[in-house]
Amino acid sequence: MIEELLPSGAESSEEFGDPAEAVLFPEEEAVIAKAMGKRRREFGSARNCARKALGCLGVPPAPILPGERGAPQWPDGVVGSITHCAGYRAAVVARARDLLTVGIDAEPAGRALPDGVLDRVSLPAERAMLGELSVAAPGVSWETLLFSAKESVYKAWFPLNRRWLGFEDAEITIGTDGTFGARLLVPGGPTCPAGFTGRWLARNGLVVTAITTPA
Repeated sequence: MIEELLPSGAESSEEFGDPAEAVLFPEEEAVIAKAMGKRRREFGSARNCARKALGCLGVPPAPILPGERGAPQWPDGVVGSITHCAGYRAAVVARARDLLTVGIDAEPAGRALPDGVLDRVSLPAERAMLGELSVAAPGVSWETLLFSAKESVYKAWFPLNRRWLGFEDAEITIGTDGTFGARLLVPGGPTCPAGFTGRWLARNGLVVTAITTPA
């Protein structure tokens, strides 16, 4: 799924489960040593996806450790993003000379956000937009898509700015054509654009979003 949202120069890998070959490096094992079950499987499968994607760039296998606020620490000269949710794991990478930043996210579709969550993660204009989208295309989990788009925005933002971006700090506009835009409502660093554009896909019980900003 994820590769359909990517430009030339970006490489990806995805899994709809947890493959047996998902083996961790000792450094990664140390990070996840106290985790159990679901968390451990997701971590290993997502790293396996990341190494497969890096291999497509010609980058040899290496530990991919979580850094500040859990953001993956990529090899020099590489940008990327990882996501995992129930039934899906994926990674996208690219050379920094080709893409400035990458942000991806996946969420289970088919249901609205839990009570109270939408108000916490959205702006009034976004909630009005969701009402219009629900009429135009009632088969899409628009609330979940909005949440996923904001997660992708944060993952694209953080490597450029190294500071928190709240849900209220970016206004999302979603198109029924599989695209979305994000207008940043707070200033970023000198290399950060004033907004991001991305693409989305709803299929197989999932909502997937991706931001890939050219260098």
